[in-house]
Amino acid sequence: MAKKRRKRSKKQLKKLKKLNFWILVSSIIILAILATFVSQTVIYERQQTVKKGDMTRENKIAWINQLAPYARQLQEKYGVIASISIAQAILESDWNTSTLASKYNNLYGIKADAGQKSVVLPTQEFENGQWVTIQGRFAAYGSWQDSMKAHAKLLYHGTSWNSAQYQHVLAAKDYKAAAVALTQDGYATDPTYAKKLIDVIQEWHLSRFDVPQK
Repeated sequence: MAKKRRKRSKKQLKKLKKLNFWILVSSIIILAILATFVSQTVIYERQQTVKKGDMTRENKIAWINQLAPYARQLQEKYGVIASISIAQAILESDWNTSTLASKYNNLYGIKADAGQKSVVLPTQEFENGQWVTIQGRFAAYGSWQDSMKAHAKLLYHGTSWNSAQYQHVLAAKDYKAAAVALTQDGYATDPTYAKKLIDVIQEWHLSRFDVPQK
């Protein structure tokens, strides 16, 4: 009986060693899987952190689609081509990320009139063949719609010193002519302004929002 018990103990010991071996292997596999999962999670979180402050292509498209219907309404009322309205908003506000746009709803860098709610911020202007930084007093709006409307009314009514200031912009039959006219009529000091607008319109196919000319 004693020998039999010893034999059983050896078998049990052998089975126990085998069981321990597979437990160890299983533990290693599980730890490896967990490590991979954690690693992927960390990488994903880092990617999210990097993209958090950026405006993705999807966000840009969504923003364009938000502005487009109102831009069309303004074109029908004031004659400012919708793609020009949207492209200027993109260019002037750097996709709604500038301080002036994100905090004060001014998408176009429009200067404030006397007595109008305003904010003073640094801006760059092209003077005597070079860029210079100046302090500008800009209009502050309650909403982005107010900003778009003010922009359309500025081009439609002109400035306080010249009601026909932007007559060539309003007379333009397409976005290319309107972009050139904005520089011609003195809206921007940047000599490459028209090209930048045209590039934005073509890259994002903004002309699809333009109301057909009657």
